[in-house]
Amino acid sequence: MKKVLMTWGGWEGHEPRQCVEIFHPWLAEQGCQVEVYDTLDCCVEQDLSSYDLIVPAWTMSSIEEEQVKALLEAVQGGTGIAGWHGGMGDSFRSSTAYQFMVGGQWVAHPGNIIDYHVHIEDREDPVTRGLQDFSMHSEQYYMHVDPGNHVLATTIFDGEHVAWIEGTVMPVVWKRRYGRGKVFYSSLGHVAADFEVPEAREIMRRGMVWAMR
Repeated sequence: MKKVLMTWGGWEGHEPRQCVEIFHPWLAEQGCQVEVYDTLDCCVEQDLSSYDLIVPAWTMSSIEEEQVKALLEAVQGGTGIAGWHGGMGDSFRSSTAYQFMVGGQWVAHPGNIIDYHVHIEDREDPVTRGLQDFSMHSEQYYMHVDPGNHVLATTIFDGEHVAWIEGTVMPVVWKRRYGRGKVFYSSLGHVAADFEVPEAREIMRRGMVWAMR
């Protein structure tokens, strides 16, 4: 049985608890033992290396040195990590070590809630295989990203809200390695309702499965 730790908190505008509640039952249905915490104390109170997957949902928060050290050591040792939007891509702005593990950091969402298009880049990867390009009505994340990421999906900024980024191709979904651990990230999922888009929900489900030890 796979063992999963989910932890949520930070800015409530991203509906971290509601988003976790979307995937918690699904992971349990897949036969996973799921533990959910609303505190980062779990990073040091639990043996993170015993989990096959960690799913964080924290935005604009802070993490203590011993907490991030335990988290990064667990991923380096083989525990997978997977998350979405600001819950993983804008969690701890002061922790560059955490951002290095994630492979990116949010910096802007021009126009706020807008219509935008997501293009599947890698159509052979198990996370995106069989999925078609799709549209979102949400925040289009502009991020600083690691060039070493394996990018699975992208979006293009049209310049309507910020003229000088017109034509910029931005990664939306990626995966990477961090030590022996697998890291999966999707910038989709500003609020729980975003996962009503079938492709956004399926990408996240498949990404969590891929990232598991």
